[in-house]
Amino acid sequence: MAIRVAAVVVAAGRGTRAGLDYPKQYKVMGGSPMVRESLRVFSTHPEVDLVLPVIHPDDGVRFAAAAEGLAAAEPVPGAATRQGSVRAGLEALSTKAPAIVLVHDAARPFTSAALVSRAIAAAAKSGAAVPGLPVTDTVKLVDGDGGVAATLNRAALRTVQTPQAFAYPALLDAHRRAAAQGREDFPDDAALAEWAGLKVAVFEGEPGNIKMTTPDDFARAERDVHAGLTDIRTGIGYDIHAFDTGGDHVWLGGIKIAHARKLAGHSDADVALHALTDAILGALADGDIGVHFPPSDAQWRGASSDTFLKFAVERVRARGGQVSHLDVAIVCEAPKVNPHRDTMRARIAAIAGLSIDRVGVKATTNEKLGAIGNGEGIAAYATATIRLPWSAP
Repeated sequence: MAIRVAAVVVAAGRGTRAGLDYPKQYKVMGGSPMVRESLRVFSTHPEVDLVLPVIHPDDGVRFAAAAEGLAAAEPVPGAATRQGSVRAGLEALSTKAPAIVLVHDAARPFTSAALVSRAIAAAAKSGAAVPGLPVTDTVKLVDGDGGVAATLNRAALRTVQTPQAFAYPALLDAHRRAAAQGREDFPDDAALAEWAGLKVAVFEGEPGNIKMTTPDDFARAERDVHAGLTDIRTGIGYDIHAFDTGGDHVWLGGIKIAHARKLAGHSDADVALHALTDAILGALADGDIGVHFPPSDAQWRGASSDTFLKFAVERVRARGGQVSHLDVAIVCEAPKVNPHRDTMRARIAAIAGLSIDRVGVKATTNEKLGAIGNGEGIAAYATATIRLPWSAP
């Protein structure tokens, strides 16, 4: 199939100014890792044929978890500089030879589909284009002693963003020429294109398309996201499964735990994930797990319950919302849950795209009362708190 538009999403940096102990592009913003949202806008865009992530060689496992389920090509390893990473992505596209390539920083997670459309149209018209915003503050040129050397005409100034859009052959050629001359110091692809003799056009950017760099950026973005999600809802979920004969493990909270008997069920019978799925669907007023994944449907026989929880979370995101908190209480006499509590929390957080501090797992027995107390099965109660954009009743 001919590739007209490809997007290179650069996610190989270390982001040391972010003040984190891991690369900033994996920070959860609005309920989802930034790199996932940066990929999502391209992978779901009808005009983008291929999305190519460029990642740090050490981030393979972390990236796979963040990008799970998205339509993107196998990532390619980046380089020591941003420019080198972009070049690696462009070279990896050489067998596809797209007409247009978009280059985007993974640290800009709030890019809209409309901006992507404008980028594609601008590249098709001019061959090289960047999104820009007018400068609203007065800008001074300062000399080496800290004195004002000149006041610049802000009417002619723009701050630029990504995605930057180019005719693919021209940008690849410019990168190869720069590499051949040992030039690795260009701040962005537009500057490199200008150096290579390309005329770069500017099209309308977006004020919300900010780059996450410092802790203040993260705090401000979180406030802005929450300010628009004022419809706060809570849902509850419940599930119970009996023990079956045979088996050597149970699935609980997304992890495999050794046990003398398995749980009976059409899927993997993970009561914790089933209860959490129903809690999210309940907060959405969107049916329950049986409506979306009926046990009469053979395709769900033995299915991993990760699928159900991811589905529910995506239903929230499809409505412009986010999951804020998940909490599950597991009730059983055995196996012991407490030794696995934090592993469950981490797995649930990974499935739902949350930070672990937004997931609670508790466990209790039924004090030898009833079927659960007699060790005949396991039950789980869950709550989910979600935030949606407000709509009038």
